[in-house]
Amino acid sequence: MEAQALPDLIKRIHRIVLEKKGENPLLFDLRDLTPFSDFFYIVSGWSDRQVRAIYKEIEAQLHKENIYPLHVEGEETAHWILMDYGQVIIHIFLQESRKFYDLEHLWADSASIDLSTLEHDA
Repeated sequence: MEAQALPDLIKRIHRIVLEKKGENPLLFDLRDLTPFSDFFYIVSGWSDRQVRAIYKEIEAQLHKENIYPLHVEGEETAHWILMDYGQVIIHIFLQESRKFYDLEHLWADSASIDLSTLEHDA
């Protein structure tokens, strides 16, 4: 899937992540692998404060558009915050937690989508 064909929600999420200096964002296409979500968006921060800031900004910006998560987990410790928006599940990791849980390896069978073309639109 080309980045230009991605749902607008992912484009908005990616723009917010870039504004908050999220590190190593990745997008996985899960549509052929699982019924519970179409995409995983994974990003990391270098501190729990940055992880929390990314989470709060995504929530605040999407709230303005009346888009609300179905579920959020991990905001208390901010080592791994999961935001479930149905079509896309966002994983915001502290760098060490991202290495430990290694979702990229667990979902290696899915297609990774290049987000670099979206960075020019952000």
